Amino acid sequence: MKKIVSGLFLFSAIAAFAQEAIQFQDLPFKDLIAKAKKEKKIVFLDAYASWCGPCKMMERNVFTQKSVGDYFNTNFVNARFDMEKGEGRDIAAKYGVRSYPTYLFLNGDGELVSQNFGYMEESMFLTMAQDVNSPKNKKGSLKERFAQGEKNPEFLINIMKLNSSTDYPFAKQASERYFENKKKTEEFTKDEVGFLLFFLKSTEDKNYQTFVDRKVDIIKFLPEETYKEFDSQIKLGKIVEQSIDSQNKKINDEYFMKNAGPLVGKHDAEIKLNQTKLSYYEQNANFPEYEKVALSYYKNSEAFEPNELLKAAWIFSEHIKTPSSLKKQRNGQKNLLCVAKLPKTRTSLPNFIF
Repeated sequence: MKKIVSGLFLFSAIAAFAQEAIQFQDLPFKDLIAKAKKEKKIVFLDAYASWCGPCKMMERNVFTQKSVGDYFNTNFVNARFDMEKGEGRDIAAKYGVRSYPTYLFLNGDGELVSQNFGYMEESMFLTMAQDVNSPKNKKGSLKERFAQGEKNPEFLINIMKLNSSTDYPFAKQASERYFENKKKTEEFTKDEVGFLLFFLKSTEDKNYQTFVDRKVDIIKFLPEETYKEFDSQIKLGKIVEQSIDSQNKKINDEYFMKNAGPLVGKHDAEIKLNQTKLSYYEQNANFPEYEKVALSYYKNSEAFEPNELLKAAWIFSEHIKTPSSLKKQRNGQKNLLCVAKLPKTRTSLPNFIF
């Protein structure tokens, strides 16, 4: 009889303990999002891996705390996914999960409203959740709010942070609105300079004029030489774009050198031209042109990184059929093209040394 009573007591204790912890719902991802939308809640998704030590510590030490369970069970739709199995792989790819544990907070449209990482003590974990659960994150779709013209700086910064790797065009649009509405009398912060440079890719970008107009503010956080180099690379990108003859699928060398030379110097311009041509001809499967550029550019093979040489060598082995090119050797040089004679299995590459 004592054994039965003892067993019932243990079962009750375990049940009570389980009720105190976060209740993770075993539902397909789309159903979790639908449930959150219907209940006007946010999804808390624990993105973990089975081998992750901090993930296990969170599961054992934090998720089981009554204060944590009470708050999360009341305010969120909670779920856990192993990022290396089943549906977890798709979630990891969609939201750019690269470390564990990652805590994803998603609205009813499946959009990220917050993302945090790593082991946290109970109090910090609760503070994070309370901040995420604020009314501002329950206003609806981020894209709908953006389309309606919302200009709140905190809102725009959140879009930039959360979407920089998963939806770059959307994050870039948010950055443009952010800097468009920043008053000229307001000084830049280090973070703002970082955002501006990260989303600036072309002289035609809306933020380029801000980059030019606010030079004095920007060089407070980075050397002026770095500023000038960044500007040159932005302008060089435009020259690359304009030097492409799309109709003939070739690069206009004369145009490129005429415009890039004065900007970065003849030597650097020639390097950029060759790199551009190699990349463009590979992408467009114009291997006769690739062959000519590679033979000239990689003449002094010892000046290049091994991985770059290996890539070129494999392209030759796969696509170049000219015997003279495949056999070509340089006096006293370790020639990248001899890799083409290796078996076409990458397992043999570690045995080859340039």
